[in-house]
Amino acid sequence: MPDGRTRRVFAAMLREEWRLHGRLFRGSHFALFPVLVAFVTAGAAGGVVWTGTAPETVYAGLHGLAVVFGLHTGSIGFVGRDAIDDLLGDLTLLVFSARTLPLSQSRLLGVFVVKDLVYYALLFLLPMSLGTATAVAAVGGFPGVASLVGTTALLWATLTCAFVLGMGATLAGLGLTGRGLPGRAVFGAVLAAGAAAWATGVDIAAYTPYGVFLAPTGPRIAATGVAVAAVSLVGAATFDPTARRPARTVGPTFRRWRRRLGDPVATKTLLDVHRSSGGFAKVLFSAGVLLGVTVGLTDLAGRITGVAPSAGISLGAMLGLSGFTTYNWLTQSDDVDAYRALPLSVASLFTGKLRAFLLLGPVVGLAVYAPAVVWRGGPVGEAIAGAALLVGVACYIFGTTVYLTGFSPNEFLFDTALFAVFSLAMVVPLVPVLVVGFALAPVSPALLAAIGLGSAVLGLIGIALYRRAIPKWTRRYRQD
Repeated sequence: MPDGRTRRVFAAMLREEWRLHGRLFRGSHFALFPVLVAFVTAGAAGGVVWTGTAPETVYAGLHGLAVVFGLHTGSIGFVGRDAIDDLLGDLTLLVFSARTLPLSQSRLLGVFVVKDLVYYALLFLLPMSLGTATAVAAVGGFPGVASLVGTTALLWATLTCAFVLGMGATLAGLGLTGRGLPGRAVFGAVLAAGAAAWATGVDIAAYTPYGVFLAPTGPRIAATGVAVAAVSLVGAATFDPTARRPARTVGPTFRRWRRRLGDPVATKTLLDVHRSSGGFAKVLFSAGVLLGVTVGLTDLAGRITGVAPSAGISLGAMLGLSGFTTYNWLTQSDDVDAYRALPLSVASLFTGKLRAFLLLGPVVGLAVYAPAVVWRGGPVGEAIAGAALLVGVACYIFGTTVYLTGFSPNEFLFDTALFAVFSLAMVVPLVPVLVVGFALAPVSPALLAAIGLGSAVLGLIGIALYRRAIPKWTRRYRQD
């Protein structure tokens, strides 16, 4: 626009994003966040390469994380529709305020997406690129400053493309599925074509941002550019955050659900998820994203190293990470303040969240895990150990998240101190297990027994942290 309205809105969104996080986590804490990301990724990448994992596998995993990050960033579609319906109160965002601003909804959404891209490319992807490239180079023999700068720049560019691909894919998927049967048919056809190409041995990874990073040839760059542009354009053309679902009548299900669950907070929590945009399908979506990335990484690692990773152990460890996203969805639409007028203690609130989590998190994880393990095949012992690992890791992440963040799991992600503690708590138990799953398959009976025992210990630690969190947050919320 000639009057610069789009530019001013973009600047305001970017400034407000920084101001919000800086105010929430005190400027010094938030300013150090990129430094922490660089150190965490450097430590993880260097440690994995040092154990014998091929650098290509590390870079593949990093691109997979960028895609996952983009997919979840694109899930603004779920939050946005709920905000418009006033299900989330004060979470009605600037991006959904076209009624009061002289800009169209599509333009506001486009500005918001570009803002997210610029913001997270600088805050996350650049330090991830620098940390990983430096660590891999240091372990494998430092190639020189010029080579390191070139590798970092190329890695940053391809990670940014992977992030855009993930974000665009989510918005395109939400947009197409919201267009009725024709849109769902197109979406299903695209997924079926991709699955068929993968199953027939087509090297899809070569024509993705990861393939460009490995070999930036003209055909790969062109194919990646077309893919990124296509999903972005489809998402922009089809996704309508202001679209309202048809009015529906909701029966008095609370009492019926409560009789079955026996806990009013757990009942309300599950009903909130069920009645929000996406319903329980968004929890399944989160687990499905992790499944897709893990399957792709295990296949790629097998091609690079010549050793097929353990499907059970790898899938179990990665799907256990869905415990964080599940707890995030369970706390998305309420907080402690919403219950202050009710005769409920803080302990009863956390107990309700625990029961809702146990009924949803591990169940969804196992529902995704079981068919995937059957499809991938492998020893029965590894499949059983992977299932135990999934439940143990999910409970461990739940307890750790509750202890560190209370009812606000999203907010701590940009607090440098809390994120450092959380990252360390995840890296210590998970990296050794992933190394076993990727590099030591087939896993020996002794290691399987150790993984099973370790899974039980992780689950117990998670429950213990949850119990320790109750008095901690009771005191904190009373002070507020």
